[in-house]
Amino acid sequence: MTRIVVTSRSFSKHPVLRAELLARYDDVTFNDDGLELRGDALIDYMAGHEKAITALEPLNSALFAALPDLKVVGKYGVGLDMIDLDAMAKHGVKLGWTGGVNKRSVSELVIAFAIALLRHVPKANAEVRSGTFRQLKGTLLSERTFGILGCGHVGKDLAVLLRAFGCQVLAHDLKDFPDFYAAHGITPADLTTLLSDSDILSIHLPLDASTRGLLDAARLAAMKDQAILINTSRGGIVDEAALKSMLIDARLDAAAFDVFAVEPPEDTELLSLENFLATPHIGGSAEEAIIAMGRAAIDGLDNFGDPHEIATG
Repeated sequence: MTRIVVTSRSFSKHPVLRAELLARYDDVTFNDDGLELRGDALIDYMAGHEKAITALEPLNSALFAALPDLKVVGKYGVGLDMIDLDAMAKHGVKLGWTGGVNKRSVSELVIAFAIALLRHVPKANAEVRSGTFRQLKGTLLSERTFGILGCGHVGKDLAVLLRAFGCQVLAHDLKDFPDFYAAHGITPADLTTLLSDSDILSIHLPLDASTRGLLDAARLAAMKDQAILINTSRGGIVDEAALKSMLIDARLDAAAFDVFAVEPPEDTELLSLENFLATPHIGGSAEEAIIAMGRAAIDGLDNFGDPHEIATG
């Protein structure tokens, strides 16, 4: 009998996902104690299981070396930056993963961020709660130039939604998608143009060696005056200290982050700025997205492949 281990706390407590996994496998260990598993504790918890469903837990070379029974990992969630794919392949562990299953959840949050910041919703809410009742003048999302940095699953979904607002959509990606761009009236742009021309810039990149620190102080300074920056992808892509300075100086109008280099974020000064909107990594947390990601992870236990081929396919 195949033994399954679920490290994810949210998957373990979701009744629909539990039931669907148990309908397929009889021997399942759930993280019912809500343990935050890392390092040796994670290895000990996963020991003796042939297949695993993991989420944000770091899977590194030491872990794969210590778990000879592990054959397959079904990934719950769309990010792969917490998995050492080289080590995974070296130790013969297969990956079951489906990209983009939470794309609409993230896209809608980006649009919510953009409208909230353009209309000063967080500031207005805070003022009303404190006893001040005044109308704050904002601007429309409609007809704005909206830049998308990374045109993968989420970037494409967001680009299509933005066309309904009459936005001029610019997109930058290492890959070219001419048919998609032409079909939806999207303008491809190099990074310099994207930064300089976007009224609102939304990041949709994976975190890896090529993207870590991509938006440093110099690139942030190249953004249009009074632009808005949104990050719902991964922390570590933006220099948060440089961003804070630009928000304090009103060089950027506002920013909204769902992800941070360190989570929970530790920069209380940044979090306290009235032109900075923060949420606790909820981009993929719409109920529909949670179920879709969970079902993809369950399916990945039986439909899997080489980690690099799955990640790039």
